[in-house]
Amino acid sequence: MASPPPTTPLSRMQPGQVADCFALLASKERGTTRDGKPYYRVTFRDAERSVTAMIWNDSPWFTVCEESWQVDRFYKLRCQYQETTYGPQIEINRIRDVKQEDYEHGFDPTSLCPGTRFDVAEMFAELVGLAEEHISDEPLRRLTVTILESRQEAIKESAAAARYHHAFRGGYLEHTLSVTRLAVHLAEKYAAYYPDLEPPLSKSLVVAGAILHDIGKLEELRTRPLGAEYTAPGRLIGHILLGRDLIRDAARAIPELDQETQLRLEHIIVSHQNLPEWGSPIPPRTPEALLVYFADDIDAKFNEMATALIQARDQTDEFTSRDNPMRRRIFRGLRKEG
Repeated sequence: MASPPPTTPLSRMQPGQVADCFALLASKERGTTRDGKPYYRVTFRDAERSVTAMIWNDSPWFTVCEESWQVDRFYKLRCQYQETTYGPQIEINRIRDVKQEDYEHGFDPTSLCPGTRFDVAEMFAELVGLAEEHISDEPLRRLTVTILESRQEAIKESAAAARYHHAFRGGYLEHTLSVTRLAVHLAEKYAAYYPDLEPPLSKSLVVAGAILHDIGKLEELRTRPLGAEYTAPGRLIGHILLGRDLIRDAARAIPELDQETQLRLEHIIVSHQNLPEWGSPIPPRTPEALLVYFADDIDAKFNEMATALIQARDQTDEFTSRDNPMRRRIFRGLRKEG
């Protein structure tokens, strides 16, 4: 009896290789051929690679795919990997649900899901540290740290979006920390550059606003293995108003918080996306809100561009495709001849 093939990460399989691997079922799309026969286009993935399996109506897997395979469920596959003109594909030889015993043989669900490359405990500690160091207004600092600590687990695990930027496990924290680091720099730069501004630029408000600008996303989105999906409150209300309400609720326990300070913080939250079509009912109308908007926007946009370039690193074209959140072809460099 031939020995089973080795267990190999999906992202490490080579063209033509047959191996056992663990994978997440990322999507299952039903289609119809030109002659009216049904089929499924199924996508499996780990943290680094997505592959397609075509399940035709005469495949031995068609019925079980239609009736049993579920998106966001983990499977153990025996498959052959190929790279085609349509992208990476696999031919399935065997498939079953992951079992408890698989944990003893290398199955780790976190290794199959996209996630931040940074340590979430270290990022969270740094974010709290930035609040404690740079928010000199004591009631505002207490409000910010209390919200962080009360939502600690969700902050560490959540994605920043269902699509587009930082749409992966831990992406919310990665994005928020990056925005806050940039906000500290901008607040210090412009407070020094405009010392006669009246009222003075408040670094405390800039930092608190940066930390809390997306706090409503913890209610707007529900964490999934692949990132996030919208909740009913997320679709019906949205993270901007959910975040404003969350801050109002927390502020009731801090009567020392100045009324105008709270108003300015709420303005940062509701204006941080700048335009109605992006979700903000009004644009930034304070210096603090303006800085948080730009810090948020540049971090999101740079992540989108960097992700498009990273995903195209194995390609030979001078430009990426337009299939990215920025909807533009991004220059990779002149093609090297010979």
